[in-house]
Amino acid sequence: MYDQKSDQVASLSDVKGGIHIKRITSILLCTICLVILHPFHTKAEKMFTETTIVDVQKRLKSLGYAVGSKSGQWSSQTENALKQFQDSRGLHSNGELTNDTLQKLYSQTITKKEIRSMAKAVHGEARGESMRGQVAVAAVILNRLESQEFPNTVSGVIYQENAFTAIQDGQYALEPNDQAYEAVYYALQGWDPTGQALYYYNPNTATSQWIFTRATITQIGGHVFAQ
Repeated sequence: MYDQKSDQVASLSDVKGGIHIKRITSILLCTICLVILHPFHTKAEKMFTETTIVDVQKRLKSLGYAVGSKSGQWSSQTENALKQFQDSRGLHSNGELTNDTLQKLYSQTITKKEIRSMAKAVHGEARGESMRGQVAVAAVILNRLESQEFPNTVSGVIYQENAFTAIQDGQYALEPNDQAYEAVYYALQGWDPTGQALYYYNPNTATSQWIFTRATITQIGGHVFAQ
């Protein structure tokens, strides 16, 4: 009776062992199939949409980097182009779309749409100011674009909550004049009369007590520029 039970246990163990091996084999085969059907994706592909990748490729290409022929796909050519860009700008050249990399790339490759957005902000915030005063507002937008404390896109900076009065009172919707565009172009060429300010305000109309705590750099026309 004992031997029979032992045999039975042994037989069940063998059967379970066989099933276990078959399951492992099936899992391995399925894994291999998945790898073949779904090739490895980089971090950039996982974290960013096709639209973002297309935008990054266009910006890199505008700077003279070869990004490959397949737009919207994160190829080895695109990754190498990004590494070259990172290396030339003193960034960690890991080929990944880090926040530092995006900020640097976006700040150095402003599109026509972004130029118009900046001109609208300048016109809404500083029309009536001198050219120097209007350039100063455009420079603050670019300074924020370069800063870790703010969004890394022009639209992100402009539309950040409570960042610009013109967004709140509707003056951003006004059509910018030639002077506003000229101010943006001056700022893009490197003119920053603010001394790298991240904030500005009108001391006669500002209601936020917090803004008065910022270290003043300079005053241009009706605006105080601060850090």
